[in-house]
Amino acid sequence: MALIGLTPMIATAVGVFVICIIYSIVLSFTNSRLLPNFEFIGFAQYERLWETPRWLISVRNIWLFGFFSIAFNMIFGYLLAVFMDQRIKQEDAFRTIFLYPFAMSLVVTGLVWQWIMDPNLGFQSAVRNMGFTDFRFSPLTNEATAIYGVIVAGIWNGVGVTMAILLAGLRGVDEEVWKAARVDGIPTWKTYLFITLPMMRGAFITAFVLQCVGVVRVYDLIIAMTQGGPGISTQMPAVFVIQHISGRSNVGLGMAAATMMLLPIIVLIAIQQYFAWRSRRRAAGIGAAVATLPQAQGVKAS
Repeated sequence: MALIGLTPMIATAVGVFVICIIYSIVLSFTNSRLLPNFEFIGFAQYERLWETPRWLISVRNIWLFGFFSIAFNMIFGYLLAVFMDQRIKQEDAFRTIFLYPFAMSLVVTGLVWQWIMDPNLGFQSAVRNMGFTDFRFSPLTNEATAIYGVIVAGIWNGVGVTMAILLAGLRGVDEEVWKAARVDGIPTWKTYLFITLPMMRGAFITAFVLQCVGVVRVYDLIIAMTQGGPGISTQMPAVFVIQHISGRSNVGLGMAAATMMLLPIIVLIAIQQYFAWRSRRRAAGIGAAVATLPQAQGVKAS
């Protein structure tokens, strides 16, 4: 009965994800323009893709956005998790506040931060109204700093969910570990940094993979904040794909870019599955060793 109940979901997942992904990869090897066709041209779309300046800027931006947003999300997320782990008062209220940005649509997040960074409406205008007429803060209007404004919005949106995942990992640490650390006189900050942190590998991998997937598919935030501008300074691969499929009538090139976006996701999933398989194998080995221990003791006694 459970399998029958899951059949519609399985059919949808296979049809929408697996078949459509394969179809997209096939189209990346064709000369599809406005509409898909099956005029195969080999790797010509990929060669053209990596010769396109807009795509090269998109790749540079995604690496820059990914490095800073993931690094700061993991650091700030862990610090917030440590703060929440102190059994503070009104913990539920603080958890809600920290998770609220993640619950918001990325379009709303982008619009909010666009207003904050707008020189005529946001932070710069507010400070100048206080009398500091020379103050300047308009990162989204400058090609050199626009990407960093987007990074700030991405960090604000993602740090809460990272905190929630890592807090769950902290709460899963055995209480005996904390007691032993206190008995040995280990400072609390060292316990969090050198003892509990390595024990939270699963939580960190989950948070890391979730952040990486969010970085690869970032689209709404860019469209809401900058539309890929000024110029193409905040162009991202997802924006590149949508623009070429819908606006530039080049389905083949867009599908080639989408396939390149899929590769890091596959690598991340493979890494996650490898660590999960290794953990299961290690647990099975420990279980087998424990099971054979009574037999070995019986043989030794006889």
